[in-house]
Amino acid sequence: MSRPLSRVAPFIVAATLLTVGAAQAQEPSRKAVLENYATIVYASYADSLAAARDLQAAVEAFVAQPSEAGLEKARKAWLEAREWYGQSEAFRFYGGPIDGEEGPEGLINAWPLDEAYIDYVEGRPDAGLINDRTQEITPARLAELNERGGEENVATGWHAIEFLLWGQDRSESGPGARKYTDFVDGQAPNADRRRLYLKTVSAMLVDELEGVAQAWAPGKKNYRAEFVAAGQDGVRRILTGLGTLSRGELAGERMEVAMDTQDQEDEHSCFSDNTHRDVVTNAQGIRNVWEGGYLTRDGRTIAGPGVKALVAQKNPTLAEAVSRDIAESVERAEAIEAPFDREIVGDDAAAGRKRVRAVIDALKKQADGLVEAAKALGIKRLNTSV
Repeated sequence: MSRPLSRVAPFIVAATLLTVGAAQAQEPSRKAVLENYATIVYASYADSLAAARDLQAAVEAFVAQPSEAGLEKARKAWLEAREWYGQSEAFRFYGGPIDGEEGPEGLINAWPLDEAYIDYVEGRPDAGLINDRTQEITPARLAELNERGGEENVATGWHAIEFLLWGQDRSESGPGARKYTDFVDGQAPNADRRRLYLKTVSAMLVDELEGVAQAWAPGKKNYRAEFVAAGQDGVRRILTGLGTLSRGELAGERMEVAMDTQDQEDEHSCFSDNTHRDVVTNAQGIRNVWEGGYLTRDGRTIAGPGVKALVAQKNPTLAEAVSRDIAESVERAEAIEAPFDREIVGDDAAAGRKRVRAVIDALKKQADGLVEAAKALGIKRLNTSV
């Protein structure tokens, strides 16, 4: 299992600030910042890939011999893997390998998910691809069906796996409670297809993450090589990713929408009740990039000049202010209590809603700071909407 980020984050920042402080004295070049960013991106995706492979192994062991213990092990592996993938969301929103025109993000992390598109739901025992024996369950077919006919027709990725492991969340106090017998022949209809589906989408996740990681691998003629040579446009991409995740995606799509509807279907990881951790890891990913540091899954520290170091050359007061704002966002995110779907319920005076609102406000503030940081670097327009 992963270390809670609340324990490791201070170490990341302390190590990074020391390195960045030394780098600032030497006025790091844009290329140095881009190279350090690329190193962090590759390490982060490599960790996500390794954790996804552990998840795949747990899934394969479970479907080979379904049991309550096997299902619980697969669930824990999913939760562990999400700790690492969540930090990588800071590398999105600028048309890179993950979510460019041909990018696989929709196959990896699309949401919200209409459960009935995949499997049975309450009141609809025959719903979903699993219960339609005319549908092939293959990687090619599921990729073809993913988001076909509507954005919520999600067939693959983290949340498809999550739904298969937990089932619908019908509890106010905990996650979904799918029984392992759903995967046992003779105890649930189409158990064989449910096993095949879970095994297939787990393997697909690994394959897609491997492709993204390879696009950032060092020493190759790939996206990383082009990115490191991109100069000012590379810096613009970094800040676009940070600003958009801060404001449009995390504060907006992932939190404000749920606050407005008060509907658990609008929370990011609704089946496992892991949304509170999604918020923390997304916020931590922004801090990793801004400060230029990352603590890997095997305990290594990557520390170098972040985009903050470039901003500090132009406006050190602004650079420090943005650092404080980002640190506050992480701290406030860590204060959200599980389950998230209970935090968003009630009137605006409810303690949970106040905690969530505090994160949204902090993220908006840091997004404004990132726009100012971009201006300090000569980037006049930074779009932070999704």
